[in-house]
Amino acid sequence: MATAPHQEGPPRIDQLGSINADGSRRAIHPSDVRGRFITWRRVAFAVLIALYVALPLVQVGGRPAIHLDVEARRFFLFGATYNAQDFWRVLFLLTATGFGLLFITAWLGRVWCGWACPQTVFLEGVYRPLERFFDGPRERRLRLEGAPWTPGRVARAVAKHGAYVGVSLLIAHAALSLFVSAGGLVSMVAGGPGASPVAFTWAMAVSGALYFNFAWFREQLCVVVCPYGRLQSAMQDDHSLIVGYDVRRGEPRGRLLKALPKEAPARGDCVDCRKCVTACPTGIDIRNGLQMECLACAQCIDACDEVMDRVGRPRGLIRYDSLNGLAGKPRRMWRPRLALYGALLLASVVGLVWSLAKRVPFEANLLRFQGMPYLVEEGRVRNQFELHLVNKNPEPSTFTLTVQAPASVQAVIPQAEVRLASLEDFRVPLFILAPQGETEVPFTFIVEVTDSASREVKRMEARFLGPPSPGR
Repeated sequence: MATAPHQEGPPRIDQLGSINADGSRRAIHPSDVRGRFITWRRVAFAVLIALYVALPLVQVGGRPAIHLDVEARRFFLFGATYNAQDFWRVLFLLTATGFGLLFITAWLGRVWCGWACPQTVFLEGVYRPLERFFDGPRERRLRLEGAPWTPGRVARAVAKHGAYVGVSLLIAHAALSLFVSAGGLVSMVAGGPGASPVAFTWAMAVSGALYFNFAWFREQLCVVVCPYGRLQSAMQDDHSLIVGYDVRRGEPRGRLLKALPKEAPARGDCVDCRKCVTACPTGIDIRNGLQMECLACAQCIDACDEVMDRVGRPRGLIRYDSLNGLAGKPRRMWRPRLALYGALLLASVVGLVWSLAKRVPFEANLLRFQGMPYLVEEGRVRNQFELHLVNKNPEPSTFTLTVQAPASVQAVIPQAEVRLASLEDFRVPLFILAPQGETEVPFTFIVEVTDSASREVKRMEARFLGPPSPGR
């Protein structure tokens, strides 16, 4: 997986910035930038990483904020409990996420890629800072590419990749804790690989994938693998917010000179310093126009603003704007495309909220025994049912069962009170007996289940079946 030495040259619109002309891989070494956007992005990265780490650690209702116990088909989300029968709610979550991405992209362009995508968050928030710590700024990293392997360089490389491996292991184990809980993860680690071979295998596989991606593959995941960049042209229009270069103001570009000959043509504000190119994490030249590889990270904006400050020219030569705005045309916020995406997003969110509001603290299903619908024994007609209870409260609860039926009918419940742990289920047999010929059949009776934890009551109707009464 060797990377070809860096070959400096102007990026072309028809060639990937991370690929040399001969097809070899070109390592991307973005320069360090300072400015408002990189500051806010670092804040966003810190918040997102802290949230990711905290989700399995913070307790809500005595459970982790997120615990996806796939093996036991139990899911704990912010104090609410769900089981496999609640999986249909994921449909609304996925549609809301999809339409939300469409809406945000049509409105704010690739803000997800540059500010919140896990690939960007961990690469720019964790791995690149580690690289800068061990290998220094961009200029030093470029020199190291063609330098001989001295003991010092080997030591730094070993330390850097050791840090990559360590961070990858931490991220992978944080992901694993979402499925086994933080306490379960500690027990697994203490027990060693032999005690939890499946979890250990998954942790090592994820760690290896993370190391490969963030230590070497990097921007290729966004440029080659992720389809989102290729779809942005279908999701955006001339009014969508992008990172762009103001051609009208910047051209013709040229080096900054103290004095120009009188006959020299007027120059634009771009001094052709290429700071925007060296700051780009995918190696493109934003001055070539909107490109698939652009992540809207705004590092070129910060780099250009710093240069404009130095040369005494106004900021905004490269800026967040729409294609219409960069061309001097008005930008419209609300338009049919955005209204359609917004309506679909709203419908999905309403569906998600409705599905969550329909969540019940317990499930109770009354089922008739398979086989004969009724039996006649010793002058009595018997119907057999089974009541399936599932406690979906986050804490244990006691369920009380009662039957409302005609006075001549006898209800037999072997266990009228059932105590269940959270997400535990139990099946209770139920026998309904009616004197033959004394009660008109069929008739309806009611089974009532009372939950001690939520104080909710569920009433279920069922029909008692039997032979027709004499004379009918």
